[in-house]
Amino acid sequence: MIILDDILMAPVRSIAWIFRSVHKAVQDEQAQEQTDLRARLSDLYRELERGEITEEQFDEQESQLLDRLDALKGAQEGAEPATPETGPGGEDR
Repeated sequence: MIILDDILMAPVRSIAWIFRSVHKAVQDEQAQEQTDLRARLSDLYRELERGEITEEQFDEQESQLLDRLDALKGAQEGAEPATPETGPGGEDR
């Protein structure tokens, strides 16, 4: 029985492993994007201090970067991982 159970459950386990791998890759990519956006914000502040960009250019670029950071944080907070009690995205079944 145990061997039969293992054979029957192998496709389910494989699919679950694929979904976990994809989810981790997306999380890693979002974390890297957040790091890149923060680095770009630091560069932007330095450019303003050195007088390389105007206040208007700074405000426009800063606004775009902060909006993107907020969107990434919202996506991470809104997308809870699925558990046996919940479906994909964390919603109740």
